[in-house]
Amino acid sequence: MSSPGIAPAPFNRRDFLRLSALALGGSALAACQGQFLSLLKDDERPNFLFIVTDDQRFDTMGYMPRTQELIFDQGVTFENGVITTPLCGPSRCSILTGLYAHTHGIYDNDDETFSETTFLELLHENDYYTGLVGKYLNTWKGEPRPEFDFWVAFAKGQSRYNNPRLNVNGEWFRHQDRYITYALGDYTLEFLEKAARQREPFCLFFAPNAPHEPATPAPEDKYLELELPPRRPNFNEPDVTDKPEWFAAEPPLNESEIQELDVFIREQILCLYSLDRVVAEIVKKLRELGMLDQTAIFFLSDNGKQWGEHRLRSKNSFYEETIRVPFALRYPPLFSPAQVEARVVANIDIAPTVLELAGLSQATDRPMDGLSLTGLTAPEDSWREGVLIEGDSGRGVYAAYRTSRYLYAETVGESPEFYDLQQDPYQLENGIDRPEYQETIQHMRAAMDALRTT
Repeated sequence: MSSPGIAPAPFNRRDFLRLSALALGGSALAACQGQFLSLLKDDERPNFLFIVTDDQRFDTMGYMPRTQELIFDQGVTFENGVITTPLCGPSRCSILTGLYAHTHGIYDNDDETFSETTFLELLHENDYYTGLVGKYLNTWKGEPRPEFDFWVAFAKGQSRYNNPRLNVNGEWFRHQDRYITYALGDYTLEFLEKAARQREPFCLFFAPNAPHEPATPAPEDKYLELELPPRRPNFNEPDVTDKPEWFAAEPPLNESEIQELDVFIREQILCLYSLDRVVAEIVKKLRELGMLDQTAIFFLSDNGKQWGEHRLRSKNSFYEETIRVPFALRYPPLFSPAQVEARVVANIDIAPTVLELAGLSQATDRPMDGLSLTGLTAPEDSWREGVLIEGDSGRGVYAAYRTSRYLYAETVGESPEFYDLQQDPYQLENGIDRPEYQETIQHMRAAMDALRTT
């Protein structure tokens, strides 16, 4: 009984766990810890986990079977998940804000003027326990940011894979004899342990540099035998006369370039092996802590990359290999059972989804360009028709309008392009002059222009 006039000591979850350990024994507590911690949460808002890979193509999930099984096959897979500006920096700005590049103003990786409020800042201001492990923006020097309670990052969005130098909650040090994906995975598990002991929900942005160049596989994967994926029909495209004029100056890849590309493809794929193991450990930890089904897990990449399609080895274009990425959301309260969604969703849809699920849709007075993915539970005709793709490739400023079936695109100073992705999924034949598509082309041009001016 408390002494008269003295308020009882507040409930302390650490004392509870310590006493429980004494009563149950360490092994029994470990088995029950997740159930204990889940009962101690005061805030019923969902947790958020973002797994954002770097330069991962949409057609590589076959090399991540654990991730496929644990996230994609238990949630919603967005088969038309696209990136509105397929370049690392601009894409991440769009993920964080729900805004197109022409709204947030960032079109390249070196632009340091980004100043928009991010959903991570809003969650932190509204009592979420927040963390970042991995890559933030290409221009950030790596030091902690105030919207994160937990921070592990590398400088300028780039890092070696072996012996990485990381900033851990304000202190730089070299992680000698460590492979970066495993080091980042360990810090993610540490964050989740800390998050489980908070009364508030958590938000973690886990952004490994895999499989970005210089793609360096983990030591145990380096010499594995690997059959490369089959060439897509548009690989080293022989006839580019229907493409913009700058293609004429892009000669076909020679044998030496193809061999070099094959080495890079192999290394990119092998980098996914270690990441797949880490994702499985993260999901396992969430399950052990009793937080898995209360956590909305987003998986996507910041952009894709061309492996010689249309003779290109780059990103930052409106072709499918760069704008389409692996994209899924596992959150049973919203999407259950597992499903595949054919409607077009984009990186700009993440921020409004998060704020709605967190009850913070009114937390920002700036309208977002994206839509909340909760809208996909409504009738199909209530969702958008398409999204804007925009950027500056260095060869020209471009804009495109992408629907679930068609893509219309313009590059400044060049002839426009149009592709029926159902009939021509590899974008081999520009259909801009075909009579049967003229009405569709006019509609898409108008829709694209409308989005560019909003």
